Amino acid sequence: MTTKTDETNGGDTEDAAPVAKDAVAAVDPRLLVRQEGFKGYLQEFGRKLRSGELGALPVIVGIAVIWVVYQVKDDAFLSPKNLSDLSILIVGTGLISVGIVFVLLLGEIDLSVGSLSGLAASTMAVLNIRHGVPEVLAVVIALALGAALGALHGFFFAKIGVPAFVVTLAGLLAWNGLMLQVLGTTGTLDLDDDGFVQTLSSHYFSQLIAAYGAATAAVAAFFLAQFLGARRRKAAGIPSRPLGEILVRTAVLAVIAYAAAWRLNEYKGLPLALVIFVVVLLALDFVVRRTSYGRKVIALGGNVEASRRAGINVDLVRISVYALSGLMAAFGGIMIASRIGSASQQAGTGNLLMEAIAAAVIGGTSLFGGRGSVWSALLGMLVIGSIASGMALLGVANSVQYMITGAVLLAAVVIDSVSRRTQRSAGRG
Repeated sequence: MTTKTDETNGGDTEDAAPVAKDAVAAVDPRLLVRQEGFKGYLQEFGRKLRSGELGALPVIVGIAVIWVVYQVKDDAFLSPKNLSDLSILIVGTGLISVGIVFVLLLGEIDLSVGSLSGLAASTMAVLNIRHGVPEVLAVVIALALGAALGALHGFFFAKIGVPAFVVTLAGLLAWNGLMLQVLGTTGTLDLDDDGFVQTLSSHYFSQLIAAYGAATAAVAAFFLAQFLGARRRKAAGIPSRPLGEILVRTAVLAVIAYAAAWRLNEYKGLPLALVIFVVVLLALDFVVRRTSYGRKVIALGGNVEASRRAGINVDLVRISVYALSGLMAAFGGIMIASRIGSASQQAGTGNLLMEAIAAAVIGGTSLFGGRGSVWSALLGMLVIGSIASGMALLGVANSVQYMITGAVLLAAVVIDSVSRRTQRSAGRG
């Protein structure tokens, strides 16, 4: 048998599908980026914009704009004290928002996290102050309670088939009532000023090396992860980032990290609360991106039936996600109690629930499931916290703050919706 060789194709064409005369071979756009240098990066950026792959860019730009505007209005906004206070302010709600991110990745919602956070903080305070339970043990019990009640929500949703909205709405009401019952007539319990829980928010690593060392560790870990990842991809024969791009990315992170360390050291140093928040984010980011469990959560958010046919235990994943959401709600509630120094009947109420959900969405996690990152909680809380801090400095009423935050939330959802529609049009959704 004679085999024809097509010079254009560079290979055998016998039994090959017909190719149109003007057809262009598909090329991974990431390869074009590496081949064409800076021009290629611009083309890749334009392609991402057209296809709706905006990532965290709108949020980062938004944070930059907010900071510039408030700094122009009041130069105290970027002062070391205000930035340090902001870094502690976002931790409690941010931890709750991390749990919301996992629920949103499933394409579901959890309305109970505010009440759960208040119940956990109240349980911890009552056990420690009224019953003499050691603080650490009281914290562990409160965290376990949050996880158990979250798993209960997941059970009713996954096994019984009650919609998550209804289950968690019932939880919002029930756990708020239980919190009031736990606190009793006293209403407010003040925490020990020198106790373990208070230390979580009041302690600062005042040595200069602490903040700079943390920044150095973060930059080094980022570079190492990027470098090793690129080497593995290159060995597998798939597109990978060149060393030059990795160095540029690392340099950008280094500027941000060392600038933050410098400003924090200008006040009291590195806050322990911020360290806890970042460590939790790093750990759960690893879970989402590097473990089979994280891939299962994202897969469920993309297509439940396809995930079921692929052998994923859908019910177990759903229950575990709601357990994690309850755990993070309890953790966030304890950190909020630590910051304000007490547990009261107001814990978990007000706009806490809305801020936790808004932070996840504003930070880039999709309401439609299957897309997002735990870092959304940090970015979203920076937006919300910056608005609140700037408004307080300018003496603007809370009503205006709520309206602005609502507008930002709406903008984030609109961007998410348009992005998904654009990606579907581009064949990537």
